[in-house]
Amino acid sequence: MAAPARLTDWTSLSEHGRQAALPQSRRRLASLGRTLRAVVRDFPATPSIEGPLSGLPYVVKDMIGTGIAPASWGCAEPVEAALDVSPVVARLDAAGACLIGAAEMTELAYEPSGINPARGGALNPWNRDAVPGGSSSGSAALVASGCCFVALGSDTGGSVRIPAHCCGITALKPTFGRFPLNGAMPLAPSLDTIGIMARSAADVALVDRVLTGAPRGAESPVVFNAMEDAFAASDPEVAMICRAALDVFHRHGMKVGGRSGFPDEADRHVLTVMQAEAALTHRVRMDDPRVDATLRRRLGKGLTIAVEHRQAAIEARSRLRDEFVSRFLEKGAIAVLPVMPVRTPWRSDVDPQSSAFSARTLYALSRFTRFVNYFGLPAVAIPVGFDRRGLPVALQLIGRPDDDQLLLDLAQQFQAVTDWHARVPAAVAPLIANEGVAA
Repeated sequence: MAAPARLTDWTSLSEHGRQAALPQSRRRLASLGRTLRAVVRDFPATPSIEGPLSGLPYVVKDMIGTGIAPASWGCAEPVEAALDVSPVVARLDAAGACLIGAAEMTELAYEPSGINPARGGALNPWNRDAVPGGSSSGSAALVASGCCFVALGSDTGGSVRIPAHCCGITALKPTFGRFPLNGAMPLAPSLDTIGIMARSAADVALVDRVLTGAPRGAESPVVFNAMEDAFAASDPEVAMICRAALDVFHRHGMKVGGRSGFPDEADRHVLTVMQAEAALTHRVRMDDPRVDATLRRRLGKGLTIAVEHRQAAIEARSRLRDEFVSRFLEKGAIAVLPVMPVRTPWRSDVDPQSSAFSARTLYALSRFTRFVNYFGLPAVAIPVGFDRRGLPVALQLIGRPDDDQLLLDLAQQFQAVTDWHARVPAAVAPLIANEGVAA
């Protein structure tokens, strides 16, 4: 049997391959990216600056200021004037990276499946009947299908990790405050982060180091603390695939153990904080007919949260974070659980307009991710296999504050002996194969 086709990451390309990457990415963006409904607009980027990321093609979620065009924020039309250029975009450009497009997203970044009634929503490049994950849906689809090497997204409750799971790529939700947020649309300011998405952890780590100047992670032994109650609450197939990934880490010298204590109280509080802050942030849009009516009702619920309840949820954060760190993240340890407790759902399962809609399934998409934002901790999502429907499954690694590079180093070790992150998505494989050699 022939080996499956692969997509190469940026750090593995030769100099010749890097020179060819930009025109190929732009061609794919204009054809494949449009076919996947993942592109808002493309930009005529040309490599002009020498630097550590010279020639790297990247895209941004269409809520991050580029200084080129106003962002849609996932709405039917732009709702505000163009944002200032994001410092993250400015740093990437100064390092020689080439911004080639703006990626689709869910409306106001407040929906985890990737479905967008206002704009149709991006398609999953593995199976177009499955959701791509949200809210950074277009960013994930474009990375997964080889239309760019890196994408910037946002993550307030899982919005880079959920689409990483659904589309089979790698994503970093950084330590809170690691990247500046000015120049990006806010949603829930005490939870918001800008995240990095790429096919490989090596590419994510390269971009993170350029953006922050952070050193590589520590080489000391690491203990993997599997969150056993999260595994027990997961779909059996998801749990099995993620446990098999832990076996890979164990075979390569990592100590793997198990502990219980999922932070249910923190999960309740993060929903309070998210709903209240999102309502306050976007209050002026609750009567805007250009915004989807279901979304406006969801925002309106946040206004019913009493100020004292929101304050209590915020005040509990430090205590609950300390308890989580003490239980799972003692010195030299990380916490591990699936990115999602469910398999990637079909669009009909999470579309409120569908007769098959399940609010429980939609809620479950961010069940294992949103508490991480509440704690302000870093997390990395890595693809670790496929379910029996051929859709990707991802594992989530969580560390202490500023353990971002350590998590990425561990992900690179896993990807050095596996190739889940490099597979060509089934729904776009014929189109890529027609180009010749995949890049």
